[in-house]
Amino acid sequence: MAQKSKYCEETETLAGYAKALAHPARVSIMQFLAKRNTCYFGDIHEELPIAKATVSQHLKELKEAGLIQGEIETPKVKYCINKKNWKKAQALFSDFFNKDFCNRKCDC
Repeated sequence: MAQKSKYCEETETLAGYAKALAHPARVSIMQFLAKRNTCYFGDIHEELPIAKATVSQHLKELKEAGLIQGEIETPKVKYCINKKNWKKAQALFSDFFNKDFCNRKCDC
């Protein structure tokens, strides 16, 4: 039997997006894709100073998080930002970072 999460769905989603973006190569991939409607794996690989297998792993992480999507156009794979999920990520991060934690009185 699967254990039920102790966190709400929004918190889980935000953490998933944060984890997917927690590597400079993935941030670079997202920045690269943001400048284009779509692009192919080879274009992304040429932009980054890392091995093809490493680029593939980073694309897999971003895709599993739902931040990008890929479409096979034999023999190539075309990638783009998943706009629906990117807007969701923007809203979740905005809400999180706009909470005013610093105005609370605390001793630390």
